[in-house]
Amino acid sequence: MMPRTLWKQTASLIALGRPLHLLGGALFYSLGAVTAIYAGATLSWVTALGGLLAMLAAQLMAHYSNDFFDFDADQANPNPTQWSGGSRVLPAGHLPPQVALIASLVFAVLGLLLILWFAPQTPAPLLTVVVFLVAAFFAWSYSSPPLWLNRRRLGELFGAVTVPGSTLLLGFVVQRGSLELLPLLVAIPLCLMQFGQLVTVNVPDAEGDRLVGKHTLIVWLGPDRMRGPYLAMLALAYLSLPLLVVAGLPWPVALAVLITAPIALWLGFQVIRGAWYKPATWNALGFWSIGLIVGTALCEFGAFLLML
Repeated sequence: MMPRTLWKQTASLIALGRPLHLLGGALFYSLGAVTAIYAGATLSWVTALGGLLAMLAAQLMAHYSNDFFDFDADQANPNPTQWSGGSRVLPAGHLPPQVALIASLVFAVLGLLLILWFAPQTPAPLLTVVVFLVAAFFAWSYSSPPLWLNRRRLGELFGAVTVPGSTLLLGFVVQRGSLELLPLLVAIPLCLMQFGQLVTVNVPDAEGDRLVGKHTLIVWLGPDRMRGPYLAMLALAYLSLPLLVVAGLPWPVALAVLITAPIALWLGFQVIRGAWYKPATWNALGFWSIGLIVGTALCEFGAFLLML
């Protein structure tokens, strides 16, 4: 039987990787795949699974590296929530910080090996590898050197593009083998929502981030000046839908996006009322910000399935 201490360390290592967040990555990837099927690709379960495993490995790489390189900010954070402030495994002392870095590098190598193994079986092997490497590079760079994007006011922007956008694009390219406008149109509302979600989850971290010189947008601009861009991005996710349809987004998909509008309205109303200043609201804001983008992706996925 495994010793009790080893069980605890294993559980802490798993928690450090935040496995629940992998569901979002799998959803965005699957949305890209179903978009490719709608566009005329023939589904290959082997390449779909290979790309998914590589993408999940890259996502775990980012999760572990985020906790390692954000260790100082997480330690200084007096207001962690269920959705912000990292996994809390390292500040609690459950594992040495170096474990997170080692795990991150292991998953980086695993993701690279997986994509190199499965890419030759895709319609465009070189394009598949390039899309994966670009996505993995920016996933690493969100909290890690050499770019340190989330410490230089760029994390929200690049994170918004990388998390739903590049993940969806990888799922599309693995099946379709080409870069096309359609997956970008599908991703635009999700990227705009992801920007708002990253801003929201950075609010509880602002005090700790400020203490260690980590300049997220909420630290740099402050809640008052950040409110306008946040609300604009949230509104644009829906107001852009007519233009996206004109550009080629299927109208049932656009209608599916509208299903989540009440969540966005609630979030916007809460922010206008000053919820960013009220710690008691931070968990709910984080939950529903994540729920907004996940719910929208599910609605888009369902719309494509109905059109197949």
